[in-house]
Amino acid sequence: MRLHLALNILHLIVSLALIASVLLQSGRSAGLSGAIAGGAQTLLGKKKGIDDLLGRFSTGLAIAFMLLSITLTIIVGR
Repeated sequence: MRLHLALNILHLIVSLALIASVLLQSGRSAGLSGAIAGGAQTLLGKKKGIDDLLGRFSTGLAIAFMLLSITLTIIVGR
């Protein structure tokens, strides 16, 4: 019972962190204005390091979210 509660709390924390990390990433512009502005941002260098770091962090959190979801499903199914 305590393990189930601890995993639920950890799942909630990972979920909120995943939402925050996705929202903090800069958006991918689309369309003609995005193509023009995107080229200028690439040329001038717009926070590339932070976006890469947030991308890796989001990937790790997504993997943790999936593993926790599967683990909780197995524990509840017993």
